[in-house]
Amino acid sequence: METANAMGIKTVAVYSDADADALHVRVADQAMHIGGALVSESYLDIESVLDAAKKAGADAVHPGYGFLSENQAFASACEQAGIIFVGPSNSAIDIMGDKAKAQASHD
Repeated sequence: METANAMGIKTVAVYSDADADALHVRVADQAMHIGGALVSESYLDIESVLDAAKKAGADAVHPGYGFLSENQAFASACEQAGIIFVGPSNSAIDIMGDKAKAQASHD
């Protein structure tokens, strides 16, 4: 978010009940509540994350680290929604999830 802010790019944070006072929520230009304290009710809920992005008018989503950052279904859902997924491509995520493919692409 610091880099985006330095570049004049507005940021939107998503947060769960457990993270209402978290740093990323305080630093972002806008914050959107996406669900309960359990990650399955918030950060792993693809529909809630994309709904928040759409409501905020976001052009892109940076999935952070963990949770949906290497989730092929999320990357694909972003693409289908016309939102840029800031992370590995669908094909790269697919390869990362398959050790044999990953090894073959490395050779």
